[in-house]
Amino acid sequence: MDNAFYGFAVLLFCAVILLIEGLYLWWNSAHGGGAQRIARRLKVMAVATRDKGERISILKQRRFSGHELVDRFLHRQKIAHRIDQLLLQAGMKSTVAHFLGCSVAAFGVGFLLTFYVSMPFVLRLVMALACSLIPRAVVRRARRRRLVRIEVQLPEAADFIARALRAGHSFTNVLQIVGNELPEPLSIEFRMVREEINYGVPLNEALHNMAARIPLTDLRYLVIAVIIQRESGGNLAEILGNISQLIRARLRLLAQVRVLSAEGRMSAWILGALPFCVMGIMVVINPTYVAVLWTDPIGVRLLWYAAGMIVLGYFWLRKVIRIRV
Repeated sequence: MDNAFYGFAVLLFCAVILLIEGLYLWWNSAHGGGAQRIARRLKVMAVATRDKGERISILKQRRFSGHELVDRFLHRQKIAHRIDQLLLQAGMKSTVAHFLGCSVAAFGVGFLLTFYVSMPFVLRLVMALACSLIPRAVVRRARRRRLVRIEVQLPEAADFIARALRAGHSFTNVLQIVGNELPEPLSIEFRMVREEINYGVPLNEALHNMAARIPLTDLRYLVIAVIIQRESGGNLAEILGNISQLIRARLRLLAQVRVLSAEGRMSAWILGALPFCVMGIMVVINPTYVAVLWTDPIGVRLLWYAAGMIVLGYFWLRKVIRIRV
């Protein structure tokens, strides 16, 4: 009797433990944190599909800030997305919040530096705004240099892909080989395409994403050639070889145009910087002599006329020396 009682007690204890464990697993699977995250995700997908007809991307969304609230606020601003695209094209790892912080800091430093010279508030504000554009100019310079490097690497990449296809490799394997063998920054973009394909993104969409990240006409030619070949067939290796020859010929023509327009570009730089350099030198040498420009009403009017003519001359020279090939 005692053995039967002890056995029954042990079995009852095990049953109670299993019952508690089962209830916990049921509650966790239905109401736990993971289940709530999945439910929210499905709800967002269902609402977006029903209301807007948009397809939810499976790729991880880029963060605009390390702080959650700031990140959500910036994701609702269109200008933040444009800044993030600019940073992405420049190959920088900085976030949008860091870029905006640098711009605000440059604005504050520029505004404080203007207190060392007596000038009207409007001119102080203009100088501070000009200083706030310094981070944007740095990022745009990095973007331009990176795009030039990618454009120079494109013919080699097209020939490399054509040779790999002739050797019998599939196009997805060729993307991995190109991402591993070619130098940066173009190899990074091909690796990103390969990773997106591994995550389940269609090949056409992954190539379109790369073309959106790199706004180069030559790269779009390459992407369009691959997409058309996959839809209608054809000798992709031969097409890529022709595209590489076309890109090389275009780069040679562009180099010739740059050489022929070098004098005009140098003149534009000198004429654009000359008024500011002369003004800065005169402010340092004899500030009372130059102060008439912002203390006298006629001088203020002359400053506005000069600013308008400088802006007009800048855009005119830009139009003259910018030759699209």
